[in-house]
This record gives sequence, C-alpha cells and structure tokens, in this order.
Amino acid sequence: MAHQIILTDQAPAPIGPYSQAVKAGNTVYVSGQIPFDASGQLVPGDITAQTHQVLKNLTAILAAAGLTLADVVKCSIFVKDLGDFATINQVYGSYFDEATAPARETVEVARLPRDVQVEISCIAVGA
Repeated sequence: MAHQIILTDQAPAPIGPYSQAVKAGNTVYVSGQIPFDASGQLVPGDITAQTHQVLKNLTAILAAAGLTLADVVKCSIFVKDLGDFATINQVYGSYFDEATAPARETVEVARLPRDVQVEISCIAVGA
C-alpha cells in the first residue's frame, strides 16, 4: 500500500529519522509529540502548559492531513511522572468529548526525549 508523508510547519519538525505523520489509506499515524512549539522551542510552564502544547501539535499535524481530533481512534500517552495523570487527563479532556473519546493508554516512563514531561501519539481514521 502506498503511503504519504505528512509534514507541517505548524508543529515542530522531527528531531530524528521519522515523519510527523504517515497516511496509509484512510489512516493517519501521528508520531509522538512533545511540548515544543513550531519553532522547536520547549514551551515554558508546568505539565498543564506542556500537555496543551502537545495537543496543539497533534491538532496541527492532523489538520495537515485533512483530519481533526474527532477523527482520532487511539492515543498513547507517555508521562515521566504518573502523579501528573489527573492534570494531563483534565487537559486531554478539554480536547476530546468524553462520549466519543478515542481508546488510549497512559504509561509512566523513565525518560522522554529532551527530558520533557509528556509525549502523546495518535492514530486517526478519515472518511
């Protein structure tokens, strides 16, 4: 199956040999996003600000693929401190409707790229 690389300047450029997202058929696989703005700078602030930035990045990449967060069917959340789960969940819930929210897992990890606090990837399916 042919696939298409998705790249937008509205989200941070990849910091390694990977794509922001790949579209295969109607499915878009968005690489894990960390709390960097489109210029590649870490956003200042706490876990709330960082989670908002990650979700803004996901939104921008999905838009470049012609999709929205409403098209997301699965998210993976990686967090440095599971003690931040409630805060991350509150921010996440402001982007997804609870009644139609995607499947998801949240995993505490020892370390994330550039020592950020949170990373989120997603899979979305379009029409």
